[in-house]
Amino acid sequence: MRGMNDETFRRLLLEWYDAHARELPWRESRDPYRVWVSEIMLQQTRVVAVIAHYHEFLRRFPTVRKLAAAREASVLAAWSGLGYYRRARMMHAAAKVIARELGGKFPSTAAAWRKLPGIGRYTSAAIASIAFDEPVAVVDGNVERVLARVGGQRLAGETLWAAAEAMLDRGRPGDFNQAMMELGATVCTPRGPTCLTCPVIELCATRGEIAGGVKAARQKKKEIHYALDFQSKGGRDGSVFLVQRARNASLMAGMWELPEIVPRAREKQVSRSARNDKAEVRALLFTARHSITVTDYTVRVWSSAAPAGVRGEWVAMERLGRIALTGLARKILRKAEIMSEAPLKG
Repeated sequence: MRGMNDETFRRLLLEWYDAHARELPWRESRDPYRVWVSEIMLQQTRVVAVIAHYHEFLRRFPTVRKLAAAREASVLAAWSGLGYYRRARMMHAAAKVIARELGGKFPSTAAAWRKLPGIGRYTSAAIASIAFDEPVAVVDGNVERVLARVGGQRLAGETLWAAAEAMLDRGRPGDFNQAMMELGATVCTPRGPTCLTCPVIELCATRGEIAGGVKAARQKKKEIHYALDFQSKGGRDGSVFLVQRARNASLMAGMWELPEIVPRAREKQVSRSARNDKAEVRALLFTARHSITVTDYTVRVWSSAAPAGVRGEWVAMERLGRIALTGLARKILRKAEIMSEAPLKG
């Protein structure tokens, strides 16, 4: 697309965005803190999963100074369920820099944002364009797909970024960047794009998939087993035995989870109603499914004490919403009705 087609593309796309953009909580203002939090949360996480966490995170940490002053464990607890916990740790580290070294003032350019921990090329451009109207383009998976289909060729590296910069509407850079991502997320989707509803279909070279697309990675399947040792005193009084991942673990360092166990042959499988906490026989409480990147897990949860020698801690039910649980642990405790669906206040 060149010349007048570029101008037409920008006009049609922004008109469509103005009329059809989803109402998302982080679009209610251009506050850089809120834009930053949403952009970090949206990395590798679906919009629907982010919305509830976004509100709760801002309730706990309404300002960058509040976030900077918080304990890392509290930040990870609020992040629990979003996964990729390094994002939360880096955001916490960046908040400390902003609060302590920049006097609480946010950078206004993409170049300045990139100097902060955990801020890459995409995130810096997104924040600077949306919150400060800096004319800088973004490239994520959605933008890459839109550019490839409209232009009729796959782009990569600096060529891709240059194409995004050339297409950018410099009068409304933040809206244009969001419109490109919105188009890719809702219309120009990876599979089954709804081309007939696309505002720029007349300018599109492919009107659908480009031949020779990259096949999705094949999902691996794995079965894992966990011991749920719960002591109930009635009502909201009770505690569950949890273990903490090593501080230097490569994944979810320092997060709390149920102890993993090795299944025995021919386990006795009984319903939860038949459970006896003091019995030595393991009882299968339930089976759940859980996916992490390219692995689908079948998760079997047993009424059982942790294996001998496992070091852990009894955690009161009232504390569960305030510690850094892994997403799977949170899912298990909710399914077992030990933890409520709604985030606990505190």
